[in-house]
Amino acid sequence: MANIKSAKKRIVQSLKRTEVNRFRKSKIRSGIKKIHTLVAGKDLKEIGKNFLVVESELAKAVGKGVYKKNTASRLISRLSKKIRSAS
Repeated sequence: MANIKSAKKRIVQSLKRTEVNRFRKSKIRSGIKKIHTLVAGKDLKEIGKNFLVVESELAKAVGKGVYKKNTASRLISRLSKKIRSAS
């Protein structure tokens, strides 16, 4: 355990950030899974709405530093490819 006050503060900040980032990643993964199930069911209207939500969440996560830009681009690209194959 840290003895210096600033180090203790950093530990607390790190734990908070980890929790928030875990929540953001979980939300994105859930959205991606939902899109995959909708693609299997061929529900195009819902797919479009959910894709926009996931794309927006990914963009926000990139802005916050949760994902790198290329990682988010790759995820969006793969999702859109999957959606195009369904329609």
